[in-house]
Amino acid sequence: MRVTGIAQREAWLARAMPGVEEVRPGLWSVPVPIPFSPLRYTLSYLVASGPGVIVVDPGWDSDDGWQALTGGLGAAGATTADVTGIVVTHVHPDHHGLSARLRAACGAWIAMHPAERDSLPVRVWDTAKSPARDLRWLLACGAPAGIAAELSGNGPVMEMLLAMPEPDVLLEDGDLVPGPDRRLRAVWTPGHTPGHLCLHEETEDVLLTGDHVLPRITPNIAQVAHTDDPPLAAYLKSLDQVAAYDSAEALPAHEYRFHGLADRVRILRAHHDHRCQEILGVLDRLGPSTVWQVTERLSWSRGWPSVKGFMRRAAIGETAAHLEYLLERAQVSRVPGTPLRYSGPPAVAAATP
Repeated sequence: MRVTGIAQREAWLARAMPGVEEVRPGLWSVPVPIPFSPLRYTLSYLVASGPGVIVVDPGWDSDDGWQALTGGLGAAGATTADVTGIVVTHVHPDHHGLSARLRAACGAWIAMHPAERDSLPVRVWDTAKSPARDLRWLLACGAPAGIAAELSGNGPVMEMLLAMPEPDVLLEDGDLVPGPDRRLRAVWTPGHTPGHLCLHEETEDVLLTGDHVLPRITPNIAQVAHTDDPPLAAYLKSLDQVAAYDSAEALPAHEYRFHGLADRVRILRAHHDHRCQEILGVLDRLGPSTVWQVTERLSWSRGWPSVKGFMRRAAIGETAAHLEYLLERAQVSRVPGTPLRYSGPPAVAAATP
């Protein structure tokens, strides 16, 4: 893998915001800050399309974020009035948060994959029933009652998530994004979310990878309370699909640009293989264990004691996703009862002579 966003990487290492860059003719990257997050910012992309501009992943909804986005438009010689469309790679608030504010300012359409529309919080969250369901899921994972209550979805953050808007345009795998003078093609890459999209700009051969492939960190692949759909198998399959775009420069939503998608995919697959083996090792030492018990014994970049708040919830979901992946492959078994417990490989009955 070769870093191509040199200035972006230098800014990342210096813990500073990178500048707005025209990375290809008519294609700009704009850093939009994320408050109180180790990710620091989302790289929003502005794509010139005829007389207008398409914005990919406007970023987190805050006044600082709005100023950064509108400032990026200004650096590209545009204003919010020039925005004709908004494409959302996925509906996490650091990507889709500013979409409503931007659409209100310019009347642009919003596009996403149908599966992503169906996963919008406004569609899957029932204010009367979902908090209790969410708490039950965390308790079933073995989280202590106090921590489960702290991590369950409610309050101002939930209100922000529920305010994220529905799309006007749906993009299936292989569809071209509407707009003249550009061939920006949707590549469906489920895993991080059910309807995550990458976008291939065919003329310049660049791939906007969203959170699917990042140069330094691994995206969170997590089981969630409102669905039993297993995300890790889908993610690994999507990685193989993206490896086919090895000639393209990768333009991720975080960190910095790079070349070498096939090599980065290989590293990401190796990471998940290693994590699966680490989980099997924990189960071998502990015996039947809850998701929580496994999670707190895994290796985390900052160490488990420093994983707090939403990051702790993401870690539980990631461990659950790996355990379900191993269960699908009969490498672990599930012990009946609540909370859920997993044990090592199922016993094989001895053959009768």
